[in-house]
Amino acid sequence: MPSSRDVVFVDGVRTPFGKSGPKGLYAETRADDLVVRVIRELMRRNPTLPPERVDEVAIAATTQIGDQGLTIGRSAAVLAGLPKSVPGYAIDRMCAGAMTAVTSVAGGIAFGAYDVAIAGGVEHMGRHPMGEGVDPNPRFLSEKLVDGSALIMGMTAENLHDRYPAISKARADAYAVASQEKVAKAYANNRIQPDLVPMATRKAAEGWGLATEDEPPRPGTTIEGLASLKTPFRPHGHVTAGNSAGINDGATGSILAAADTAAELGLTPKMRLVSYGFAGVDPEVMGVGPIPSTERALRLAGLSVGDIGLFEINEAFAVQVLAFLEHFGIADDDPRVNPYGGAIAFGHPLASSGVRLMTQLAREFGERPDVRYGITTMCVGMGMGGTVVWENLAWEGAK
Repeated sequence: MPSSRDVVFVDGVRTPFGKSGPKGLYAETRADDLVVRVIRELMRRNPTLPPERVDEVAIAATTQIGDQGLTIGRSAAVLAGLPKSVPGYAIDRMCAGAMTAVTSVAGGIAFGAYDVAIAGGVEHMGRHPMGEGVDPNPRFLSEKLVDGSALIMGMTAENLHDRYPAISKARADAYAVASQEKVAKAYANNRIQPDLVPMATRKAAEGWGLATEDEPPRPGTTIEGLASLKTPFRPHGHVTAGNSAGINDGATGSILAAADTAAELGLTPKMRLVSYGFAGVDPEVMGVGPIPSTERALRLAGLSVGDIGLFEINEAFAVQVLAFLEHFGIADDDPRVNPYGGAIAFGHPLASSGVRLMTQLAREFGERPDVRYGITTMCVGMGMGGTVVWENLAWEGAK
C-alpha cells in the first residue's frame, strides 16, 4: 500500500437552498430526503462509478436529531439505493461539517483505506433550529470559559466589529450588496445551475412542486435598503439580516477519489486536495477562525497567500469575510474572492455549506486555467476555522 496517494475532487452537487420556516421551499420536506437526492444525482452524473466501489459515505449535520439523526451518512446511503455493503457515518463540526466530511474521507483515501467516497452535509434549519435540544454545560459561563455572547452567532459578529473598528456597518453593507449582485450575475450566466439538482417538494396545502433555484437571493438589494435594517444583536449595532447569511435548508454532496482510482474508473477530476487546516480561536470572535486555519493550511502546502488565485470564503457574516481580507491585505472587492457571490445571497444551511464552496471553486477552476491554486475557507461556531487548499487540474501550466 502506498504511504500517501493524491486525493481528487471528482464532482459536487447540491439542492437549491431554501428559506427556513413554514413558507420555505422545504417546509414539509425531510432533511434525509434532501441528502438522498444529492447522492442519487452524484451517481447519475458519474455513470462509470459502480455503486459498489463507493467505500464510505460521510454526511454532516449540526443538529443530529429527528430526520437529521440515525447516523445520517449510513441511513441516507441505504435510502439512496447504494449497496448495503457501503458504510456511512455522521459528522458534526457545526458550519464546517461538510468540509470536515471531505477532509476526513480524504485522509482515508490518502492513507489507502478508501478508493472512492461520498462526502457532504445537510441542514434543515426550519425543522431543526441551531441549538435545538442542546444543553450547554453551566461551567462555560460560571467558570468564565467563554463570554455569554459566544453562544449567539450574531453577537460574535458584533464582537468582531469591535475588534476591527475600521470595518464599519456601511462597509459590511457594501460587501453584502456586492455578494447579491455577483450571485445574480452568476445565475444570469448559468454558472450556478449546472451543479443544482432539482428537488421535488410537497406541501399539504399546495401539492407537489419542484425546487430548481435558490430561494434566499435578493437581487436588486441596495445600500440604502440595507442601511435601514434593524440590528437585532445590539442597539445601534452593525450586524443585520442584510449583511449576514440567512436561516436556510439544503444539502450538498461530493465524490472524492484517489487519483489513480479516478483514472481507472474513467472519472474526470476537477481539482486536487493539496492541504487542509483547522484552528481554534476565542469563541466570542469565532469569525476570525479562517485566519489561523488558512495560515496553517498554507504552511502545510508550502504556499503563501500570494499563490492563491481564487478564494471561496463562506459569508456567515460580512464582517467575518472583511476581517479575513483585512488580515491578508486583500481589497474588499478583489475579483479573486467569491466570484459567484456567497452565502449572504445563497444562504448558509450550516453543515452543508463547505461543499457548496468546493463545488463553486471547481467550476471557477474550469473557467480559469490561468489559476493554479484556490482555497475554500469558513468560520465555525464555538470558535474555529477550517481551510482547504486545492490545485486546479485544468491549470494550463500543468500541460
